Amino acid sequence: METKDWFTSWFDTSYYHTLYKHRNDTDAQLFMQNITSFLQLPKSAHIADLPCGKGRHSIYLNSLGYKVTGGDLSKNSIDFAKQFENDSLQFEVWDMRKQLQHKYDAIFNLFTSFGYFDDDTEDLLVLKAMKSGLKENAVLVLDFLNVIKTEANLVQQEVKTIDGIEFHIKREIKDGFILKHIDFFADDTQHSYTEKVKFLSIEKMKSYFEQVGLKITHTFGDYELNPFEEQSSDRLILVAE
Repeated sequence: METKDWFTSWFDTSYYHTLYKHRNDTDAQLFMQNITSFLQLPKSAHIADLPCGKGRHSIYLNSLGYKVTGGDLSKNSIDFAKQFENDSLQFEVWDMRKQLQHKYDAIFNLFTSFGYFDDDTEDLLVLKAMKSGLKENAVLVLDFLNVIKTEANLVQQEVKTIDGIEFHIKREIKDGFILKHIDFFADDTQHSYTEKVKFLSIEKMKSYFEQVGLKITHTFGDYELNPFEEQSSDRLILVAE
């Protein structure tokens, strides 16, 4: 059964976090160190992390000395993240399509948290909303996958067993989307979810940014901030203002 927005149901389950529990925090932390250093963000900067999931990037950015606000549509994730709140770290339930109420020195959209929607206008709404939350001279950092390399190296089928759950994963590229079908049996029930991320090349991304009036200032291809190469880079990281 698919709801209209696949991410609303899937990201709110405990199974989502089980499947991705082995994500490499070292990579994420290296990226946060490198990008804040590259941007020369002063410690007084207020960063919005959208969407923030359970808050792993937000918590780390806060540990570097920044004031951070994390927002995510998943109430379960925010409820979990709230245990880490302090005077300079806050979490709230947040739909990234909505205009931002506050202005930030930087907005980070990390770990392929973009391109979820069937309709381009909704993806543009996300960019417009983020733009609305930027102070003058503030930056947006959008960390996406490199679709060209992803397509060339697509693992069509795999099985992962984590915490006794056997996740059957199938990937395909269809109708302008990278689809990841996830099937598993847990808690006496057969579960089926599909992650959908739009196949956004750098050209398509540039046209999105232009349409909402964001100017791309830098493009990187990995968390070490090496230049973006369409055939070989793992990530497509865009810095805009």
